[in-house]
Amino acid sequence: MTSLAAHKRLGPVPREYRANFWHLYLDIGWYAVLSGSAIAFVSVFVTRQGANEFQIGLLNAGPAVINLLATLPASQWLNRRPINRGVFWTAVWHRLVYISWIFLPSLLLPAGQIWAIIALTLLMSIPGAALATGFNALFAAAVPAEWRSHVAGVRNAVLAVVYIFISLLSGWLLDHFPFPIGYQIVFGIGFLGAVMSTVHLWFVRPFADPATLSQQRPRHLSTPGIFRTGGDSTRQTISLRFLTRLQSWRQLFRPDIWRQEYGQILISLFTFHLAQYLALPLFPLFWVNHLRLTDQQIGMGTALFYLTVLIGSTQLVRLTARFGNHRILFIGALIMSSYPALTAMTQTVTLYLITSMVGGFAWSLVGGVIANYLLEKIPGEERPLYLAWYNLTLNAAILLGSFLGPALAAQFGLVTTLALTAVVRLFAALRIWRYG
Repeated sequence: MTSLAAHKRLGPVPREYRANFWHLYLDIGWYAVLSGSAIAFVSVFVTRQGANEFQIGLLNAGPAVINLLATLPASQWLNRRPINRGVFWTAVWHRLVYISWIFLPSLLLPAGQIWAIIALTLLMSIPGAALATGFNALFAAAVPAEWRSHVAGVRNAVLAVVYIFISLLSGWLLDHFPFPIGYQIVFGIGFLGAVMSTVHLWFVRPFADPATLSQQRPRHLSTPGIFRTGGDSTRQTISLRFLTRLQSWRQLFRPDIWRQEYGQILISLFTFHLAQYLALPLFPLFWVNHLRLTDQQIGMGTALFYLTVLIGSTQLVRLTARFGNHRILFIGALIMSSYPALTAMTQTVTLYLITSMVGGFAWSLVGGVIANYLLEKIPGEERPLYLAWYNLTLNAAILLGSFLGPALAAQFGLVTTLALTAVVRLFAALRIWRYG
């Protein structure tokens, strides 16, 4: 809706911008092919190969640690190169790893395949950190400020529509080809998407020096490298670009931040993200080992999740105008607390699909407003420092939750742990309301 309004206000796209815009649309379309196939089903694949709670947790937590450690050096590396070439080559090295997934079932035993995918995921996270931060700068340099909301909106729509179709197709293929050949086909489709997305990044040309721009970040779901691999969580990187503006880690030593209202907000959001990632490694284990879902059914749930994300996103401007970012964040967090509880109670495919829709709508609210909510609470002149602290707390929550959730499940069982995470999410939502 916002994109259409912007297009009507601005008129036809100027000729000099059209090539960049089309390549950005095709980039995200092909990235959706990768996301809806290889990325969406990799956690299900390792679960079917016998991955335990700890290994699923490591698959989720490892990239967060690498991103945290590599973001600052990656930004310094990018600053010494033309931004379009830097983004292209980081995309090449990041996405080249996907081709290896195709051949793993033919080369290694199941236990070896699990550890190989974990190791390769950690390895690809190093250039992935540079890609995530560099793309924001490339987007800002290649798209004039008055067109950014329009281009980001179209990219979001293309991503969601293609992702829904590819996830359904992948689920159908996995059910109609024997294991593991079906997964090799799906991983091959993902690698094709990775290659074509990277090719289109090559043709995106900056019009301005990114260092001179006030970089408006595209709305959630539009940045490559950020997508859901299971459950109801989408990796947040809203403050990575602010972390790169720090000259040194020593700038972070500001204990006064924690004595302000912002310190309470950080604690609330840490609790919220911790509760998210407590449950995230458990979802594929529940779907495969407890609920016995087929890959096609998992693909249907994934598609419905993003269909409701897309629908919810179209209403976000109207909802935030009426209720404000704080109330929408609270409502979204409150609804998200029901997702693990509903999952724990799920015994049928129908309830699984309904739960996926609930999670998608909740995430459309939380993911759509959390960046603006934070920006409302931060002094403009110290924005990089304050958002860098949010990035640190986010990654700490990812790391702790991804390991603590599996440990609790091993001790108490999947159903009990999912119910516990629902309680923690409810507490986090109430805390967001209290300290917002």
